[in-house]
Amino acid sequence: MFSFLKSLITHPLVRSLDIDTPEATLRRSHIIPGKPFLQLLYKQWYEEISSSLPGADGAVLELGSGAGFLKKYIPDLITSEILEVLNVDLILDGQFLSFKKNSLMSIVMIDVFHHIPDVKSFLHDAEYCLKPGGKIIMIEPWCTVWSKLIYKYLHHEPFEPDVKGWSFPESGPLSGANGALPWIVFERDLELFKKCFPCIAIQKIRIHTPFSYIFSGGISFRFSLPGSLFKSFSTFEKKIKSLSNSWGMFATIVLKKK
Repeated sequence: MFSFLKSLITHPLVRSLDIDTPEATLRRSHIIPGKPFLQLLYKQWYEEISSSLPGADGAVLELGSGAGFLKKYIPDLITSEILEVLNVDLILDGQFLSFKKNSLMSIVMIDVFHHIPDVKSFLHDAEYCLKPGGKIIMIEPWCTVWSKLIYKYLHHEPFEPDVKGWSFPESGPLSGANGALPWIVFERDLELFKKCFPCIAIQKIRIHTPFSYIFSGGISFRFSLPGSLFKSFSTFEKKIKSLSNSWGMFATIVLKKK
């Protein structure tokens, strides 16, 4: 019964697709423009990412660019994707960044970190590639009382805040995940992170978006509120931001290389 109901609300463009294929990423890039509420949410996130960039000039790399449109806000952005899609500058795996030492000013991403099977490998490579003062800026799922319920019962990806380690078995690039991983690394295991990466400082963690993403339908579900209601939702969420630590579903995480 649950599977039947889920199939009814799943977006028809992705209902029968393997999410680990380039075709799925291509179709998702068509879903976002067709959902104005979701598109405005991404616009809000992109504006926060672009405003968080260091003031100095330098190359900015985005991981997991496939379905998004961040390049409209950062024109010189180097886009990348792990899947063989045509609309990006580079095909690469976040665990193996093929850039010279001190060659990047920033690495940015949305909903990517929790898909990286070995985040220690990513963080080591990022530290090597970033210039001093360079940043890693990401918007990721976060673990709160509210989000645990949503991610456990309404989301297709694993969400396992109680696992001991920071890694998970490699499977598909999108199906493989632990949605709780950003919270595990930067909150639960904060002291371990500081010990492993003494040259990377956590500059900011802002917990946000308790309801907007749900009512946007995300990329997977067919329903969405009209774009005309987004401003009201955004204003409401700002008014209750004091509750974000318990209710937020996402966090903006800004790391800075010392």
